[in-house]
Amino acid sequence: MREGISGLFHRSGRRMRYSARLAGVVAALFASAATGGAQEFSARYGITLAGLSIGQATLEASLSGSTYTLNVSSALTGLVGAVAKGRGAATAKGNLAGTGVLSNGFSLNATNGRDTRTIQVAAASGSVRTVAIEPPFELKEDRVPLRDSHKIGVIDPVSALLMPARTADPLDKANCDRRIPVFDGSQRFDVVLSYAGTRQVKSEKGYSGPVLVCSARYVPVAGHRPERKVTKFMIANREMDAWLAPVNGGKLLVPYRISVKTMIGTTIIEAVAFNPGS
Repeated sequence: MREGISGLFHRSGRRMRYSARLAGVVAALFASAATGGAQEFSARYGITLAGLSIGQATLEASLSGSTYTLNVSSALTGLVGAVAKGRGAATAKGNLAGTGVLSNGFSLNATNGRDTRTIQVAAASGSVRTVAIEPPFELKEDRVPLRDSHKIGVIDPVSALLMPARTADPLDKANCDRRIPVFDGSQRFDVVLSYAGTRQVKSEKGYSGPVLVCSARYVPVAGHRPERKVTKFMIANREMDAWLAPVNGGKLLVPYRISVKTMIGTTIIEAVAFNPGS
């Protein structure tokens, strides 16, 4: 959640790093355990920045018993895509445990057409075991140090898209009131959600109905650079929200729409097609 979703595929390695976190938070804004055979749901999103269409993204999920697999991909399109040639893909696996998500790791690959970066985080039940980033990020003295304690009880930025319904009613405001502890491989931060209301949505294909609207805040913990303008901007930012739609029979909530004010305009990621599963 920093210079806009287009930052995910900007030219410099520093901006690619920034955008990976953005994907996590935005994304992070993108359960009662499922039982029986595998359940699947999927969504296709359009991405706009300052009202201009700049890209698209897809989310595919598979649930089998208490385990899940999530696949996310995105690409810049149109004139922006012709210039930046940005695209990325990420995968995460884990387990659903009551009202929580236990991450078992994730991988991310992002490119701007010239430079490519991969991030691989191995984890078990929400505790990070190893982190591999290639090429590694540049070390900065003003960065808040990451410690082992920051890697325990965390959720990867892809798994953060999957939120358990805490009550039988997925539109209950209690489902908004949560603090999501995210570790993206280089930074530990929280996404704090709070209830803002409900809305009705209608996708071009798939789900139409009510969604839960949650306001969001970015709270850095470690790995960030506190004196950077973008960090200060995002800490103070109160113009972020996520619209959560029920999936898997209302047992889970997944972002239908994410809106984030950035330093270069407001980024909106909104479902064009949304298949909530059964």
